[in-house]
Amino acid sequence: MELFLNRDESAITHTSEKYGQRLRSISQRITADSFAAEECENDTYHEAWNRIPPNEPKTYLLAFLSKIIRNISINRCVERARLKRNAYITELSDEMEQCIPSPNDVEGCLDGIEIGQIISAFLHKQSKEKRVIFMHRYYYLDSVSSIAGRFGYSESKVKTMLFRMRNDLRNYLIREGYTL
Repeated sequence: MELFLNRDESAITHTSEKYGQRLRSISQRITADSFAAEECENDTYHEAWNRIPPNEPKTYLLAFLSKIIRNISINRCVERARLKRNAYITELSDEMEQCIPSPNDVEGCLDGIEIGQIISAFLHKQSKEKRVIFMHRYYYLDSVSSIAGRFGYSESKVKTMLFRMRNDLRNYLIREGYTL
């Protein structure tokens, strides 16, 4: 972090060595293209260079970089008009549509910010294991089989956990005043 703050170009090299593989993995899952994932990784370092300073994500650099690469990767899919045709991303969108309304106007976008905060509060009330599984599925876009392998569960168990969490999230949002 100090290298970024001191505007030392070796910050990119060190960041790439430490986090490059994880960042490419995130992008690869979204774009399904290793070349595009590498480009997104490079764009992430450029974006981080431009955002640090004023931002100083000293204790959460990986999360900061993950958010950047995720957004860049999704934007890359949109640019290539693949997002709507990508069955995997559509499947995830359909899963979450069951519990979160899509914002279609300015009011909906403002509600989106508030919903994000409510979802965060909901996740903090879950066990660490459930929270991590939920994030791997809906933030990092991991497949159910990948999550099952990582945690040593059957795919059926992971699907059931995610289904129950989506239902719990839906009920939580309704209790918070959102009609779905």
